[in-house]
Amino acid sequence: MQTPVLAFDVYGTLVDTQGVVSTLRSRLGEEAFLFAGRWRDKQLEFAFRRGLMGAYADFSQCKREALDLVDQEWGTRFGEEFKQNLMMAYRRLPAFGEVPAALERIRGLGVRCVAFSNGSRQSVELLFDNAGLLAMFDDIVSVEEVRRFKPDAVVYAHLRRRTHSRPDNTWLISSNPFDIIGARYAGLRAAWIQRNPKVPFEPWGDPPDMMAPDMEALADQFEVMLKREGKLQS
Repeated sequence: MQTPVLAFDVYGTLVDTQGVVSTLRSRLGEEAFLFAGRWRDKQLEFAFRRGLMGAYADFSQCKREALDLVDQEWGTRFGEEFKQNLMMAYRRLPAFGEVPAALERIRGLGVRCVAFSNGSRQSVELLFDNAGLLAMFDDIVSVEEVRRFKPDAVVYAHLRRRTHSRPDNTWLISSNPFDIIGARYAGLRAAWIQRNPKVPFEPWGDPPDMMAPDMEALADQFEVMLKREGKLQS
């Protein structure tokens, strides 16, 4: 029996991208939340566009390009030193509160846990080291190895090659609907972490196999499922 592989998205799923807000608040006050959200959205948009163009660049470059654009849009005129501080803040994003204990529970179910990210391996390793998550993963799979971005089907195929896993035994765990839809289209199973209860799942593509409000609830559901499927290892 093949050990189930759980591939965890990183940004927004395990670590809170709103962690940059505290740095932004010193300049923008309560508008820091809006700036951070716009910055994150533009970073993803730039990565998706680069993917379609075949013009891959490191995810951190997309992040910096997005920061420069939003700075211009808002007329904030951040200096280079402050922009570097914001980029550094992304390397120190905190894990969501329930994540460490939930990951320990999930690992105890006898599954393989890998991080699966649009970020570079080096960026994820540094992020996890700062957040205290590095030891909880068997491996880190980065899209930089194929120079494409999620939700490109090539990336999910790469994940399976790296983990030597079957599609029906490979799970993507993500808070991003685009990631879930991409994984389901590629034949993987998927679990959506609905971190914002007001945000519905996108009404197209295959829905997730599992939904949970946070990682602790996901651990509960996985334990029940693995028992039902006879895959729970003692």
